[in-house]
Amino acid sequence: MTGDDRALSRRLWLGGLLGAWPAVLAAQHHAHHAASATAPAALAFFDASAAAEVEALASVILPSGATPGAREAGAIYFIDRALLTFDRDKQPLYRDGLAALAKSRLEHFPGSHSFASLDAAQQVALVHAIESTLFFELVRFHTLAGFLADPSYGGNRNLAGWRLLGFDDSFHFEPPFGYYDAQEPNG
Repeated sequence: MTGDDRALSRRLWLGGLLGAWPAVLAAQHHAHHAASATAPAALAFFDASAAAEVEALASVILPSGATPGAREAGAIYFIDRALLTFDRDKQPLYRDGLAALAKSRLEHFPGSHSFASLDAAQQVALVHAIESTLFFELVRFHTLAGFLADPSYGGNRNLAGWRLLGFDDSFHFEPPFGYYDAQEPNG
């Protein structure tokens, strides 16, 4: 093969790649939305009672109201997946933290059955009692990450976090890219 033949074959290969690029982008876009539209898998790390406690705690951290909160975004599924993957080493912190939460709950609200069963004011009072713990800091981080992360990681159901921020999850962008480009006379 001569140098010209190699250059030609590289050009053909590159031309074929560039010609297929819109189809690749469309496939990625479809896969992205299919992953975010599907219901999350069943919880794997948390049992039902622990999931209810963590979900209630996450809902105090990022409550629902005029906008979706942690519960609507499915942050519990992100947290569950995180504890089985990239934050596997944090599993003992969650186990110990949930036990400490139960102990603190019984101290503050004797006769109560769970954090999730407390009314909103009691939950907030209990959060104030534990807000300086490593457990609470981790749950807060996981809640916010689950609210804003790519839906393929388990949270941000229906793009709740991204919609709240006004984030456009397009795989390609066209001008104007921002308000500053729209202000340009040629933009």
